[in-house]
Amino acid sequence: MSNVVIIGNGPAGISAALYTTRAGIDTTIIGKDYGALLKAAKIENYYGFPNPISGKQLIEDGMEQAKRLGVKIISDEVVGLSYSDKFIVLTKDRQYSGDSVIIATGTSRTKPKIKGLKEYEGHGVSYCAVCDAFFYRGKDVAVLGNGEYALHEALELLPTSKSVTILTNGKELAAEIPAKIKVNTHVIEEFSGSEVLEKVIFQDGNFMNISGLFVAAGVAGSTDLAKKIGANTENNKILVDGNMATNIPGLYAAGDCTGGLLQISKAVYEGAKAGNDIIKYIRRINKKSA
Repeated sequence: MSNVVIIGNGPAGISAALYTTRAGIDTTIIGKDYGALLKAAKIENYYGFPNPISGKQLIEDGMEQAKRLGVKIISDEVVGLSYSDKFIVLTKDRQYSGDSVIIATGTSRTKPKIKGLKEYEGHGVSYCAVCDAFFYRGKDVAVLGNGEYALHEALELLPTSKSVTILTNGKELAAEIPAKIKVNTHVIEEFSGSEVLEKVIFQDGNFMNISGLFVAAGVAGSTDLAKKIGANTENNKILVDGNMATNIPGLYAAGDCTGGLLQISKAVYEGAKAGNDIIKYIRRINKKSA
């Protein structure tokens, strides 16, 4: 049976799921938390609610609505996205395959504000291990982060790199790191080098030579996931057409991650657009395989 996997359990993801599941498409939503809406105590500018509603309640009501229709909702953290005959959505616990995928995880988190990080982007600083590991074969590399996403990126680098070190930048580890991956918990002062990144300097005056740095702080953001599979992005947003389709057939994006008006109404609309176009996409591929 053809299926769709939706990354993100907010208004965009839930809205898309309402359409795909009612069309008979097996639909799974994977989400880690309630995102930015959790901070919204009172929402008064969304149609249909005579009284204010909290963001938390709005999401929970939407999830219950989706469950009633048969949507499977899984609480897990997505750490990777790839393609091999089908889309493969990787979480910290397992993997899920889909004929189509919607990225609806909101906007990416703010990058850590460390001197040299932005300056060396593309010159030693990367945001995708599976994309760029090839360029650092046999070299010492580091991953900036402290959780499951950082661990996932470190494991991607391990087979080809000389050594892999996770830099927590003073934060406690939030994942179980195998012994073959080094861990450095010192606070970072800056990243430095000449034309390319060469070292990380810590606040205590010590430093470590590295040839590459992979940023994986917090959880994998929308553009992080899009880049892993070759989807076009620009200025921290995923580029889509009028039907919310990316340049990768079967991959869609909806909500805050596409930029523009960061409002619930826009997210719901884009989720509906994505869901309806996926119905057509799934039916086309089913017809071809029949």
